Order: sequence, then C-alpha cells, then structure tokens
Amino acid sequence: MFPTLDYLFHIKLPVTIQTLGFFVALAFVASYQVFKSEFKRYEALGKIAATTKMVLAGKPLFIANLIINSLLGFVLGYKAGGPFLQHSAFQADPRQYIFSLQGSLAAGVIVALIFAIWVYRDQKDDLKMGANKPIAKTVHAYQLMGTIVLSVGIAGVIGSKLFDVIEHLDVFKYDPIRALFKSTGYNYYGGLIFGALTYLYIGYKHGMKLVHLADIGSPGMMLAYGVGRIGCQLAGDGDWGIVNLHPKPGLLTWLPGWMWSFRFPHNAINAGLPIPGCDGNYCNQLVNGVYPTPLYEAVLCIGLFLVMWFFRRRIITPGAMFCLYLVLNGAERFMIECIRVNARYAILGMNMTQAQMIATLMLLGGISGFAYLAFIRERTRKSHPLL
Repeated sequence: MFPTLDYLFHIKLPVTIQTLGFFVALAFVASYQVFKSEFKRYEALGKIAATTKMVLAGKPLFIANLIINSLLGFVLGYKAGGPFLQHSAFQADPRQYIFSLQGSLAAGVIVALIFAIWVYRDQKDDLKMGANKPIAKTVHAYQLMGTIVLSVGIAGVIGSKLFDVIEHLDVFKYDPIRALFKSTGYNYYGGLIFGALTYLYIGYKHGMKLVHLADIGSPGMMLAYGVGRIGCQLAGDGDWGIVNLHPKPGLLTWLPGWMWSFRFPHNAINAGLPIPGCDGNYCNQLVNGVYPTPLYEAVLCIGLFLVMWFFRRRIITPGAMFCLYLVLNGAERFMIECIRVNARYAILGMNMTQAQMIATLMLLGGISGFAYLAFIRERTRKSHPLL
C-alpha cells in the first residue's frame, strides 16, 4: 500500500503528504469543476439567475480584504495542513497538536497565497477606484464556489466526525477526547449530510431553488466519493471489507488476485501483523485477505458519475437527477456494506450498519421522489391534454 506519496511514487519528497489526504483534496478539485460547470449550464438555461447586491468597493477596502483573507488562509493552512504534512506528530497526539502552536509553515504560506489570488481575481477592479463607495455588483452562481467549498469542507469534517462518534459510542464513552480528536475515523454519510445542508443553505440564501441546487450537486457528489475512495484503497485506511478466504469464482479467474482478496500491506493505520524484514513506519499487513471494498466503490461510483454526466442534458425534470443520485448511491452503499467491516445494529428484525440505514432511507427517498414526479407529470397531462 501507499500510506504517503513517497510510497506511491517511489521517491523521497521534501514533505510527507498522506495519500488519503491528497486524494481527498483531488476529490474537492474534481467536484469543484463539476459543480462550476453545472452552475454555468443551469444559469444559461434560465433555471437559476445571477443576483445583484450593493457592496462597498475601493482600493482601501481591497487592501484590507487582501490582508484579512491572506491571514485567514495562513492560519487555516498552518493548522489544517499539519495533519497531512506532519502526520507523525499529529497522529502521536492529535488533541495536543490541534491546540498547540504546531503547524505546517509551508501549507500556511501556500493557502495564504491561494486566498490572496482569490481576492485579487475577484476584486482587482477595485484597485482602479480611490475611496470606498457603494456599487452594484452582479454575482453569478459559479462565483460562489470558493465560499461553498470552504464552508462545505468545514461542515463535512464536523459531520463526519460526529457520525463516527455515534457509530462508535463505546469508544467515545471510554475516551471521549481521543474519539473526537483522533486522526482516523471519519464517516462518509456524516460529511455528506452536513456538507449538503451547508451547500443548500448557501444556495438558497442567494435565491436559488432547492430542487435545482440538489440536481446541480448530484453528479459532483458522486464523483467526489469515487475519487476519495481511490485514496482509501491506495492508503489502506481501514475502510476495507470482511475477511475473504473464498476461492475466486470461475467467472472471475481473469481478475488479479488482489482485487478479490487483499491483505493491505503497509496500510496507513498499521493494522495486522508485522511484515518480515520491513523496517519503517508502515510495516504491517492484515492476517487474512479481505474484500478491497474501497476499490469496488471507486470503480462503481466513478462509473455511475459517468452515467449521470452522459444523461444530464436529457434529464430535464427538476428533481429527477437528485432522485437518480439517491437511488444509485443508496443501492451502491447498501450492497457494499454487506461485505464491509462495520458495527451492526438490530432494527426491524435485521442487523444493519449505520451506513445501510442511511442508504435505505436514500433509496426509498429516491424511489418515492420518482413516483411523485411521475404522479405530477400524469396529473399535468390529464389537466392539459395538449401539452
């Protein structure tokens, strides 16, 4: 496995970058581009509109915004970059690291520059003005993506951690501080729910209909999940399946052995037994091979994204794309949970994981949504037979 990019590219990098964190960042970049493209398309179709607001503008305010945002970016990068670039120090004592003055100077400078460039590109016309004065400014939906990404990222981390705590209450009761601040343990659906609600709130506050926001976000969410799972597979972060000692079925003889059952050597969480002859930070592998479920989910979700992307122009009924996402994502996650390692709960006579409960609600919600859309269309057809 490749817990850091050093392992992945077989070179010694000047800074240690965690493979999982790198692919999470790639997931944000990929979904950013998809969201931005869909915002522009929906605005061109007239489904969403740009807004106009009165704002103060001028050179003094530009300089103030540049300084404030650069400082904010530095602090954010300094602390948030630490767990990825200084993983050993963070993992040794996450709580101490978060509340100390430790951090990544390189990440702080990089994020500060990104924020500075962002402010400059957004407000460079203000440099032509002297004193601050109110002006009318047109804000297109895609221009909100910077705010959306930052807000959704923060909300997603909080949500994923809270849902992980709920899923592992026994660990939380025993050591709540460690459960909250450990570097591993993030629940996908917690991040999805908190992030989605934040995204919907920002869009709604800017005059966009929730149904269009849900449709716009659906392909991007599917792609982000698939790209993120590539990181899980490459790093071996513990999101693998149950032990798989079954021989490969005849129909799958062409499949490489590691795609059927894998021991995740050099995994990022040092699970399993020591690897003979290995000397380093990541020298463990699982006792028995398990289903490489992150690989399955990466292939499935990226494939499902391509399907959604291909048909997006043909799906014109508001809400249909979101219903499709709920059905596809819910069905995919429910099935994969059957072979994943997760705590199970007795509900309605069945043993289900937390993810399966949420996936079931998504699946039922998507099916119900399609039924409602069909009912509305049929009622409209009967009321206006010429349409």
